[in-house]
Amino acid sequence: MVNNLKSFEKGLSFKEAEENLKEFGINEIDIEKRKKALSIFLDQFKDILVLILAVSTALSFLLGEFLDAFAIFFLIILNGTLGFIQEYKAERALESLKKYISYKSKVIRDGKLEVIEAKYVTVGDIVVIEEGDRIPADGVLVEGYSLKVDESILTGESIAVDKDVHSENRLFMGTYVVKGKGLMRVTSIGLNTKMGQIAKVLGEIQETKTPLQVRLSQLGKILAVICIAICSVIVILGIIRKQNIYDMFMIGISLAVAAIPEGLPAVVTITLAIGVQRMAKKNALVRKLSSVETLGSVNVICSDKTGTLTENKMTVKRIETVDMSIEVEGTGYDLKGRILLNGRIVKNQLLDYIMMCAVNCNNAELEKIRNDLKTNGDPTEIALLVLAKKYKEYIKRKEKVAEIPFDSNKRYMGVTVKYGDSSILFVKGAYESLIGRCKFYMYQDGTIKELTSYEKRIIAKKNELMCSAALRVLLMCMKFNSQDVDDMIFLGLVGMIDPPKRGVKLAINKAKKAGVKTVMITGDHKLTAFAIARELGIADSIEEVVTGEELQKDEKFIEKNIDNISVFARVDPLSKLKIVRLLKRKGNIVAMTGDGVNDAPAVKEADIGIAMGISGSDVTKEAASMVLLDDNYATIVHAIEEGRIIYDNIKKFVKYLIACNIGEVLIMLFTSILNLPIALLPLQILWVNLVTDGLPAAALSLSKGDENLMRRPPRPKKESFFAGGLMQEIVIRGFLIGIFATLSFYLPLFKGYDLKTARTVAFATLVISQLIFAFECSTNKRNVFSMLFENIYLSIAVISSFVLFLLVIYIPQLGIVFEVSSLKSLEWGITIICSLFPSLLHNIFAKNI
Repeated sequence: MVNNLKSFEKGLSFKEAEENLKEFGINEIDIEKRKKALSIFLDQFKDILVLILAVSTALSFLLGEFLDAFAIFFLIILNGTLGFIQEYKAERALESLKKYISYKSKVIRDGKLEVIEAKYVTVGDIVVIEEGDRIPADGVLVEGYSLKVDESILTGESIAVDKDVHSENRLFMGTYVVKGKGLMRVTSIGLNTKMGQIAKVLGEIQETKTPLQVRLSQLGKILAVICIAICSVIVILGIIRKQNIYDMFMIGISLAVAAIPEGLPAVVTITLAIGVQRMAKKNALVRKLSSVETLGSVNVICSDKTGTLTENKMTVKRIETVDMSIEVEGTGYDLKGRILLNGRIVKNQLLDYIMMCAVNCNNAELEKIRNDLKTNGDPTEIALLVLAKKYKEYIKRKEKVAEIPFDSNKRYMGVTVKYGDSSILFVKGAYESLIGRCKFYMYQDGTIKELTSYEKRIIAKKNELMCSAALRVLLMCMKFNSQDVDDMIFLGLVGMIDPPKRGVKLAINKAKKAGVKTVMITGDHKLTAFAIARELGIADSIEEVVTGEELQKDEKFIEKNIDNISVFARVDPLSKLKIVRLLKRKGNIVAMTGDGVNDAPAVKEADIGIAMGISGSDVTKEAASMVLLDDNYATIVHAIEEGRIIYDNIKKFVKYLIACNIGEVLIMLFTSILNLPIALLPLQILWVNLVTDGLPAAALSLSKGDENLMRRPPRPKKESFFAGGLMQEIVIRGFLIGIFATLSFYLPLFKGYDLKTARTVAFATLVISQLIFAFECSTNKRNVFSMLFENIYLSIAVISSFVLFLLVIYIPQLGIVFEVSSLKSLEWGITIICSLFPSLLHNIFAKNI
C-alpha cells in the first residue's frame, strides 16, 4: 500500500515533522494538576491534630523528655506514611490515558515507512493503521480497505464501526483497528484529541473532602480549642500561685498529650483498610480508603441497566409483523426453542426475510462446537443469530457489498448484500429512527404492499405493547437494489428481553428500606425502560421516567423535579455528568456506575464513582472510587451496608477515645485547680492513650453491624458527627472518669501515701475505668452477655491491655521507666471502686435522659 501512495499522501518531511512538534508539542495527555508524591506526603501533616502533636513533640524534646518525644514523633510518621500510601495509589485517575499512546506507530515520512514512538506523532502525519493497531491520535481516513474500528472505549457501543473515506472517516485516539487497514492523516494530538478533552474534564473536576474527613477535621479543631482553653486556665492559675515554670511546661505537655487521641488517625485508617478487605471478598474493590465511609452516606445510586441490573444476555421473545404475532420459546443463548404462531410452528416467506436480516445485518459470531456454543460480539446481535438458528439450522450470510455502521445518533445500522444478480439492503434499529423511512410492508406470503396510516397505527400499537412488556424492540426493514435508506419495506418488530440479574430486585428493595434511591440509566425506549424499572421496583409510574431529549430541552425543569425521577431513558453516556451534577445540587450523595471512557467524567464527579470490573475501561476504573469485580448492582448495596458498619464503628471508637481523653484532661485540670501535684506524667498518659485506648479502639473497629443498620435512612450530608446525643454521652462519661480518677489520686495522698503510689492508683483507675467503658461502647444492647461476647476481638484487646498494665506496675525495670510502684490490696480497693462508679452513674444518667 505504501508503494502506491498518491502524491498528497507521502507524508511530512522530517523537517516539517520537527517544526510541527515544536509548534504543537508532544502527543501526550498530561494534566499538570496531578499531585506529586512529595506533595501528597506533606499533605498528610497539615491536619490540626498532627500540628498540635508536633508542638508537643518539640516541647518534650526541649524539656529532655526524649522517650515521650520519640513516641509521639513515631505516631506522626506512621500515620502520615499510611495516609500517603493510600492517597498515592488513588492519585492516578489519568494514568491509563497516557498508556493508550505509550506504543509504537507507523508513519510515512518523506515517502518512507518509519516506526516511531506514538508520542512523536504530530499534526499532518500520515499514519499506517492495520488490524490490531491502536490509533495514536485523532485524524481522518484518506485511504481504507475493509476497515473496522472498535470505538467502545469512547462511545460505550460494543459494535465495531466500519470506516470509509467518504462518510465515516473520523478516527480517534485510543480506539483500535479490529479489521482491515488504511492510511490516516493526523488532525489533532494530545489534549486536543477527543480522549484529551475527556482528560481535561477529569482534571477540572475538583476533589472534595468526604463527610468523614470534614467531621474529623471539625473534631480536631474542637479538641485544639479545648486543649488551648484548659492549658490557658492552668497557666493562669500557675501564674497566680507563682508555681515553677518547668512544672507549668510539664503540665502543658501532659495536657496536650491527654487532649489529643494520638491513636485516632491510625485507628481510622486501619478500620477503613479492614473494611476494604471485607468488601473485596464481596467483589467490591475500593481504590480510595475515604470512599468506604462515604458509601454509608449514599442516598442515590445511579446505575446502568445493561450488565449491572440485567444479565446482558438478550433473548428474543416475540416477533410482530403487520399481520402476525409470533412467540419465540427459549431463554439466553440456548438454541432450543420453537417459533410459534397461534401455538403452531410457523415458517413463511416473510419470516425468511426477517431471519436473513437478522443474520446479515449483524457483526456477531456464533458457532456450535460439539455441545458448546462459542459467541463473540454484541449480545443483541448474538440473540438475533440464536433466533435465526431456532428458525433454520443454517442460514448463509451473503457477500457484503457495503455497510452503514451503527452510531448512537442514527440508532440503526444497515448492510447491503449480494442476492443472486441483484442486491438487498437490510436495516435494523430503533423504531423511532426507522418507521418514518418505511413506505411499504411485506405480507407473510412475501407480497409487498403500501404502508398506509392504518398499518402504521397497528405497528405503533404493537411497538408500544412490546415496550410495555419490558421488551427491547428492534425494527427490521429492507430494500431491493438500493443503498438508500428511504422508502424501505417494513418486515417486522423483534422484541427481546435482558433478564434481571439474580438478587438485584432484592438488593434494590433492601436499598429502598435503607433510604437509598436507585436511578436507572439506559438507552432503551421510554416504555421499555419503565417496564423493567417497574419489574425491579425502581419506578411505580411512567411520570418517573425522563428521556435524554427531555433532559437536553429543559434542564431547569428536570433539576426542579429531580427527586421525582427514577429512570433516564434514551440517554447517551455524555449526559451522565449532567445527571450527577443535578442530583448533587439538590444535596444528594451520589454513587454513579460507568464503563466506557466517556463515563469517566461522571464517575469522577460522583461522590462515589463505580467502574465495571469486567466491562469497564481502564480510564474509568482509574477515575472511580470503587470497582465492581462482578459488574453487579447487588454488590453496590453490599458496599453501602459495609460503609455504614464502618461509620458506626468509627463513631464507637471515637466515642471511646474522646471520652477517655476528656477524663485524662479533667484529672489534670481538677488536680491543678485543687493545687495538687501533677497527677500523671506525660509518658503515663501516652501509655494510656496508646495501649489502654489504642488496642480496644482498634477492636471496636471490628464490631458487627447493628440489626437495624439497613432499615434506617442515610445520614444527612450536613449531619454533625456527634448527632444523636453522642457528644452528650462523651462529655458525661469523660466527666465521670475525670472526677473519680481525681478522687483516686487524692485519697492516697490524704491517707499519707507518697506521690508515686498516688499516681499509680490514678493511673490504674484510668486504665480499668476505660477498659470497662470499651465494652459499653461495643453494642447498643445493655445485657452483660452481649457486651462481653458479641465482639471477641474486644475481649482479647481488653485482656491484653490489662495484662500489659500489670507488667508495667509489677516488673521493676518498667516501674522505673514509667515511675510507678506495685499496688497493694488497699490501693486496689480504691482503684476498683473508683473505676466502677463512672459506669454505674453513667447508666443511671443515660436512663433518665
